[in-house]
Amino acid sequence: MEVSRCLSFHIHPHKKSEPDDDPHHFSPAASTLTPLSSPQTPWTHTPFHSSSPSQTLLYQCVTSLRRHDQGNILSIAVLQGNVITGTESNHIRVWRQPDFIERGYLKANSGNVRAIAVFGNVIFTAHQDHRVRVWNVTAGNSDNFCAKKLSVIPRHKSFDFVFRKKNLRHQDCISCLAYYHTEGLLYTGSWDKTVKTWTVSDQRCIDSFKAHNDTINAIVVNQEDGFVFTCSSDGSVKIWRRVYGENSHILTMTLKFRETPVNAIALSSSFNGYYLYSASSDGFINFWEKENTSGRFNHGGFLQGHRFGVLCLAVIERVIFSGSEDTTIRVWRREEGSRIHECLAVLNGHLGPVQCLTASILAENVVMGFLLFSASMDGTFKGWRVKIISEEHNTKNDTRVVICSSKMTPGEFERCSNRDQMNADEFLEFGMSPVLSPSWVQWKLQSNHNYF
Repeated sequence: MEVSRCLSFHIHPHKKSEPDDDPHHFSPAASTLTPLSSPQTPWTHTPFHSSSPSQTLLYQCVTSLRRHDQGNILSIAVLQGNVITGTESNHIRVWRQPDFIERGYLKANSGNVRAIAVFGNVIFTAHQDHRVRVWNVTAGNSDNFCAKKLSVIPRHKSFDFVFRKKNLRHQDCISCLAYYHTEGLLYTGSWDKTVKTWTVSDQRCIDSFKAHNDTINAIVVNQEDGFVFTCSSDGSVKIWRRVYGENSHILTMTLKFRETPVNAIALSSSFNGYYLYSASSDGFINFWEKENTSGRFNHGGFLQGHRFGVLCLAVIERVIFSGSEDTTIRVWRREEGSRIHECLAVLNGHLGPVQCLTASILAENVVMGFLLFSASMDGTFKGWRVKIISEEHNTKNDTRVVICSSKMTPGEFERCSNRDQMNADEFLEFGMSPVLSPSWVQWKLQSNHNYF
């Protein structure tokens, strides 16, 4: 498979941003007009090549960008043919798919954008000052991209005293966002262990409750029934239901498989029901299946293959993407009408922990295609093109497929994990990472070995 060559050019850093007073906080990038020279972006394209020998899945890295002074990418979202990235700086950058030309950036007076949620032409971004910015954008594939800041949640700083008195403002970092578009409600989860519900129309907090005993790492809303899913470093996943006719929420179920932090969750719908996936610091991806009759979620098994903790998930239909501390991205597929999962490929390229992922679908006849976007603590942002050949058109058996479920034979378990065996080449690969120190790798391997 021919692999796209990435452009290589150097770009000068941006000027320091100004306060967030003007409601129009969007700056177009010069790269929109001159793709090979952009004085406004601190990112450069770097060449990278990759392909998969699998007959079931083909992939290529179509672009690789490295930062200069913006800090790590902390959040990614896809909106109308564009990729939105939030970093440690106060710039939320906009990239065009699939050529990754920078179209501009949204500018706020606070950085550390750890969460981004999108719906329609609206972007929600969470910032270091424990507030959320709401932006209206006009995007599409043309060069006409503009954005306007609609509001800040909670409202202006002059209301700070009132919000603090009523305990309606988060007291620590907002780590995750979820928008329930049917009711126009925005859910925010925080390191302060609470979940808050906001009405986007008037920026009011209508409910606030302590959801976990430790930091909340992810939040998801089922758009069909409004159920809210949260996960935490306390090792649990919880399911919440809004009380009919009221603004309060009640806990309906707590899911817990191991005493280890849960870093990410994702929902996947199917003809038979729903699957809930949770990514843990022990390297497992647990999944639960929802019963259509009772509505209960039953533990269906786990996906095993990552050596270290799984930090992020992206799910589209029956395909699951997982990013890990072990610097890799794994692509899994659930068999139709079954709990059995296959590991189709391991994407290598990052040199540090993969801390955020998102994906969009590209249907191509008999081939299911995706654009996958990943960001790592090594300072790189990568775009991948992934193609999965349908089962009926795959005529060759792929010996690299790993069956990962709760019912595995000893041989399958050994193939799937191999956690306590790392050869010299693999250790060297981790040792070369600018983020993962050899001593940390040894400690993680020893911890995993003791755990099992």
